[in-house]
Order: sequence, then structure tokens, then C-alpha cells
Amino acid sequence: ISGYSLVIQARDSGTPPLSSSVTVNVDISDVNDNSPVFTPANYTAVIQENKPVGTSILQLVVTDKDSFHNGPPFTFTILTGNEEEEFTLDPQGILRSAVIFKHMVATEYVLCVQAKDSGKPQQVSHTYIQVRVIEESIHRPTAIPLEIFIVTMEDDFPGGVIGKIHATDQDVYDVLTYTLKSEQRSLFKVNSHDGKIIALGGLDNGKYVLNVSVSDGRFQVPIDVVVHVEQLLQEMLQNAVTIRFENVSPEDFVGLHMHGFRRTLRNAVLSQKQDSLHIISIQPVAGSNQLDMLFAVQMHNGGFYKPAYLIQKLTNARRHLENVIRISAILGKNCSGLDCQEQHCEQSLSIDSHSLMTYSTARISFVCPRFYRNVRCMC
Repeated sequence: ISGYSLVIQARDSGTPPLSSSVTVNVDISDVNDNSPVFTPANYTAVIQENKPVGTSILQLVVTDKDSFHNGPPFTFTILTGNEEEEFTLDPQGILRSAVIFKHMVATEYVLCVQAKDSGKPQQVSHTYIQVRVIEESIHRPTAIPLEIFIVTMEDDFPGGVIGKIHATDQDVYDVLTYTLKSEQRSLFKVNSHDGKIIALGGLDNGKYVLNVSVSDGRFQVPIDVVVHVEQLLQEMLQNAVTIRFENVSPEDFVGLHMHGFRRTLRNAVLSQKQDSLHIISIQPVAGSNQLDMLFAVQMHNGGFYKPAYLIQKLTNARRHLENVIRISAILGKNCSGLDCQEQHCEQSLSIDSHSLMTYSTARISFVCPRFYRNVRCMC
């Protein structure tokens, strides 16, 4: 406890008694009676041979229970194990290489490190660090090509995480880093540590091919990343039809079924090859294991097929469509029996373009806006 605040009252013996109060603050001064504590108590680390001088090997973590003026900053010293000066330890507690290590020369080093706090008198603690030198990377990283589909309202894309690169390396201790070619950084970013791809706001309609690579420090491998951006038109919502699927998650639909179902759906509803199928959004149905997919079909002349026409086509081809995935319902503008029980109702759709949903798998990522179905009973 660093301090106490006392309220003291003095009362006399008169009639009636009179009193007065005063506040007394008592500060407890800290004595430097706690040594620094390493977490964990001892360390093990690995460095690959042929890494450049200055490579970071380990970050020491030290805490002190004393107050701030008796704790950090800490002074670190390598006491033993560094007679040939193969290592350096900076003021932040980062152990770095001071030579280029060779596995054939030495495979292991044991260092004794001291941490000294800033109190008076100073307190010290010790830790041991075992550093193993392993052979340099012999396997190239492998990465899965990624295709990303982004659906957004006209010029209203807010940006965000749109997918993740999945890369592996057979060398157990390799640390993978991801980079994006500099001229594309005005539109996209790649997290260098985990491979997440971030799109900045205001993407235009079209196709983007990203020059992404993954490196293990020795080998650099290019990764095929293609981003398709489609901007919605308000007319699409007015002519949209919903297919409701049974027992499928959004990620499973995107990763396992979307390509196949899209191809089957095109064959079922497109009257001419020049017509375009637009998947507007997919989202789970609240409180169930169902999934809604919202789509519209644009004619080659620019207009859209009416929902009633699409529903008729879907109904005729339903058995064929269910060879790909089980369908629970086909929903159009007339939602009789769905939200109004047996009474007739009419629905409209609205899009929240700033509430994006990202369904990411190893090979395909689908980014779309959240949609809402508004129902009005006509009874």
C-alpha cells in the first residue's frame, strides 16, 4: 500500500462539546527490497547458421515489484558464456548475434545474464540462456494461391481485412515474412507476420493481381493473389432472389461449394451466355444453421431478370441444384408463408455497406456487405 489518508477529529469536554477535523496523508516510501524477476526463469533460443550479424535471437522479459524509481530501466550484462563475444545484449534486453554462426563450429552456447535494477542499493537477478545453432533453411516455403471476391455498394467500400495467405515451411524453426510490391501499397497492405491482406477504402470495380511473396530468410517464393471487386447497383437489390441453404456454414459454402454451385446456377437460370450472375451477399440466418445467398441476374442488354422469372427457373432446376448442396427455400419479393405465416406480404432489401462480412478460407475469400430483409404485410 503506497499511502493512507486519515481523518482525525479533536473534541473538547465542554457542553455542548465542540470538535474540529483534519486530514493527515501518510505516504509510504518504497525501499528497494525486490530483485528483478525474469520470465521465464531461464531461456532457450535457436538461431540458424549464416544469419547476418545483428539478427535478433531473444527478447528478455524482466519485471520488478518495487516502485518505478527502484525498478526499470534495467542494466543487462552477459557474465559468462560470451568469452569470444559472439553475442550482444542491448539496453532493451534483446540478445543479438555478433558473428555469423556456423553449425559445424559450435552447436550450443550457454550464457549467464545479469539484470540490475535502478534502485539504491541496486538489486540483481540472473538467468541462463541456452542458444542452439541449427543448420540453415533447406526447404522453400509453400503457399496456396488465394482468390478474393469483394462485393460493395457503388464507391462505398470502407476497407478492412479481406483474406489471409496460408503458407507453410518444412523447416521447423523458419519464421515466415510476407511482403507486397511497393507500388501496390496505395490500395492494399499485407501484414508481414501473419499474411493477412488488408484493402484500403475506395476500391474501384475491377480485377487486381497482387505481387505478394513469402520468405523464410533464405528463399523467397511468389504467391498468386487475385482480387475481384464488384460494385452493386441499386437495381440489383430490387430484382434479387434469395436461396436459403440447409446445414452449411458461410466458410464451408465459400470454400467447398461456391464455385460448383455458381456454375450449376448459371446453367439453370441464364437464358443467354452473355447474361451475368451477380452474387450480392451471403450471411447466416440468425438462430439457425441455415445460410442465405442473395443474387441477381443481369441481361446482356443491361436490364435485370425479374424475381418471379428467376424463381420459376430455380424451382424447375431445384433437384439438379441440390446435387451440389441442400436447399431449404427459395425466397423472392413475395414472401407469403415465410414471415407473415399464411398472410400475403411483400419484402424489400437494404444493404449496410459499412458492415462487411469476410468469409476466408485457404483458397477463396468472399467479402460482402450485410443485408436486411424488411417485410410489410399486405393483409
